[in-house]
Amino acid sequence: MDPAWPAQGESKVGYWPKAPIAAGYRHSVGLRRDGTVIATGENRYGQCDVGGWREIVAVAAGNAHTGNSHTVGLKADGTVLAVGWNKYGQCLVAEWSGVVAIAAGWRRTVALRTDGTVVAVGWNNQGQCDVGRWREIVAIAAGDWHTVGLRADGTVVAVGNDVYRQCRVGSWRGIAAIAAGYLHTVGLRTDGTVVAVGSNKSGQCDVDGWRDIVAVAAGSHHTVGLKADGTVVASGWNEHGQCDAGHWREIIAVAAGCAHTLGLRKDGTVLAVGRNDHGQCDVSGWRHIGKP
Repeated sequence: MDPAWPAQGESKVGYWPKAPIAAGYRHSVGLRRDGTVIATGENRYGQCDVGGWREIVAVAAGNAHTGNSHTVGLKADGTVLAVGWNKYGQCLVAEWSGVVAIAAGWRRTVALRTDGTVVAVGWNNQGQCDVGRWREIVAIAAGDWHTVGLRADGTVVAVGNDVYRQCRVGSWRGIAAIAAGYLHTVGLRTDGTVVAVGSNKSGQCDVDGWRDIVAVAAGSHHTVGLKADGTVVASGWNEHGQCDAGHWREIIAVAAGCAHTLGLRKDGTVLAVGRNDHGQCDVSGWRHIGKP
């Protein structure tokens, strides 16, 4: 059996809590099946300096709509690495332990611990790091100015900027996975449908008609859904073609950056569409990407 797929009879909905690909503002990150990491795109702050990383099980990329990115890696032993822009201490994660999932927003890093609690470092001007009271969390997502947590009972909590009501998720039920963009939040229900709240100026929340979705990703102003048949749907801002993924096939994971989208194929190769001004879509040579 291909190690990238769930076991026989196991639901694919929300299967990727430890993402093997990540898309930042102007860079892309891939986790190889041997636990090493590759990155391409802008490296102004060293956010692509991941060549020496080993025993990594998940990656995350800061997706600031204004640039200034960082990259985070979760190691098999539950510790965390981070490189890139660190003006607000978002890369100060060396003392963390017992971590099972990571997320990277603008100017901050968030981690889920084995006990279901959450920790965050970095800029907290909007309360986006106020996650210390969260309990029974099983997944996390970080937008630019807000942070989202999925509870074990399928409900969702959120903190941070709420100017577009992107944190109004208290009524959600039956959620299996979450994603957070610049000013919107996305939830994947256990029945394969999708809900979204927040800014919809570019149509990024127009997901009501989506069906048979198994994973979701949120870019700055667009939303991506992976269907059970390995195809991809997208809505929202498409100025750079970041939503033009309808022809993709055999996809098993998706990631969304500011203005580009990544898709991981079942064979371990990666596709990319969207803005490529810093080489963030130059992933055609990547191989053996996937869950270690």
